[in-house]
Amino acid sequence: MKFYKRNQTKKVNIGGIVIGEGSPIVVQSMTNTDTLDWKSTVKQIRQLQEVGCEIVRISLPSIEAAKNVSKIKKHIKIPLVADIHFDYKIALEAVKQGIDKLRINPGNIGDKEKVESVVKEAKKAHIPIRIGVNAGSLKGVHGFRDNTFRAKALANAVIEHVKILENLDFEDIVVSLKASNIDTTVQAYKIFASKRNYPLHLGITEAGSLFGGSIKSCAGLGIMLNDDIGDTLRVSLTANPVEEVKVAYSLLQAMNLRTTGLEIISCPTCARCKVDLINIVQEFEKRAALIKDLKKLKKPIKIALMGCVVNGPGEAEDADFGIAGGKDMGVLFKDGEIVGKVKPDKWVSKLISMMKTYVS
Repeated sequence: MKFYKRNQTKKVNIGGIVIGEGSPIVVQSMTNTDTLDWKSTVKQIRQLQEVGCEIVRISLPSIEAAKNVSKIKKHIKIPLVADIHFDYKIALEAVKQGIDKLRINPGNIGDKEKVESVVKEAKKAHIPIRIGVNAGSLKGVHGFRDNTFRAKALANAVIEHVKILENLDFEDIVVSLKASNIDTTVQAYKIFASKRNYPLHLGITEAGSLFGGSIKSCAGLGIMLNDDIGDTLRVSLTANPVEEVKVAYSLLQAMNLRTTGLEIISCPTCARCKVDLINIVQEFEKRAALIKDLKKLKKPIKIALMGCVVNGPGEAEDADFGIAGGKDMGVLFKDGEIVGKVKPDKWVSKLISMMKTYVS
């Protein structure tokens, strides 16, 4: 089966952020505040902006909530997406308020005339629509344990929804086909990618808590990204949305698809380790995260914190700079050369000071 590559998907512009057509994979998240409380929503979006969120989605369960879209947009710097179910009038109000993208499920919006009115206004305002269908909302698939059956049903449902928009001469479309099961999700995306070339929003829905959900999401998303499927993604966690963005970037960096500017290499430690490497690495990560200009690094940098002399020197030599531990001491490397020795209680401060020299 032939699958579309990332650079073969259509280009879609979401409030100035381009996805598809070979663009870098875009990181998204979603607020969990009450959108009626627009100030709290803005506060959370700003927190998401700080950690690199590039597109943010808000839930609009009512017309009253939709009327806050323009207020929210005035106080944020990233595109805003409206998540809408059941009431097409909410979608119309969101368009009127200047939303950057709609996320709808045409199947629950209502009859053809209602869908047509939403599409008409979105087209007039040059607003893309994401057709988002989750396996849990599909009729006729529950009770079936066969993942392939569920995946086909999910893909077919999305294709039928896409046809509704295509028949209305609307192709400014993004698609998501999510399930909480990795196999179902991966198969569904692959089926759709073989039939249409709209950009794909990836996710494993209802993935779970910060720990378990991160592992589950990265396992599923990693499979699809490795197959060149996906243009934008959200890591869905039962946690602070800020954590979703952090996990997303860690995944993309691990797969060499995006970079946060900083890559940390550290060993798992063993009996040969004579320094408290676990706490050293944790402290370094905390202090590195506080560097406000980290995004202004002149180039991506790799820093190694290694616990002993077995693999440590080799890994540290491969990094821009790093330390390989010994007994109550560490050997400092820079660009593959030994440049000194550092006591364990000075490792973090020394590496932080060296890292700051890379900030423009």
